[in-house]
Amino acid sequence: MATLLLRLAAPLQAWGADSKFETRKTAREPTKSGVIGLLAAALGLRRDETEPLTRLAQLRFGVRVEREGQLLVDFHMARNEEKDRSYVTYRHYLEDAVFLVGLESEDTALLQELAEALTHPVFPLYLGRRACPPTLPLCLGLREQGLVEALQAEPALCPGGPKPTRIVADAAPQEPGAVPQRDVPLSYDPRHRQYGYRSAREISLRQPAGAPEPTAHDPFCEL
Repeated sequence: MATLLLRLAAPLQAWGADSKFETRKTAREPTKSGVIGLLAAALGLRRDETEPLTRLAQLRFGVRVEREGQLLVDFHMARNEEKDRSYVTYRHYLEDAVFLVGLESEDTALLQELAEALTHPVFPLYLGRRACPPTLPLCLGLREQGLVEALQAEPALCPGGPKPTRIVADAAPQEPGAVPQRDVPLSYDPRHRQYGYRSAREISLRQPAGAPEPTAHDPFCEL
């Protein structure tokens, strides 16, 4: 068992979720479909290739949130030539967010192949949208640990900055706190995109608030 770790950081990121019509939203952290798409681009897979995609989708996936980032809503003017009209589209982004992503597999050779592809990608890489290229380093290498253990053990990626806040990782459907998410890519073919479901749970990394510090001041002593 091993886990490949990635550092996803950029001025802007956008991880498509719940997007309808002219409003293109982003999730709070990278989606599995978005990260698998990143791997597929690095390997040089075409959008209509489904068999290699199935292999990638079987990787166990998790994200540690290093810096949540700020929400940015941008708008674009688009024109429909057939209907001879213009309209506004709204696109949501995460500003200055940083994430640690883990991909777990028993197939170490596959993880090594992915690490090499991310270092020498076939197609350009981006974090959700083409306008969001990643900063380096992107690939942090393999760890001989399980997914959650590797995400918990890795040093913080923002030294001197905010501490990691939470982990969102694949989970069994019956695990406490597991919720379904529809972001498992089955096909990226633009004529018929298909996504399946997975279960994921969130693990808080915030330290619980301790008891208040004792104080020598006694407001009742004057009574």
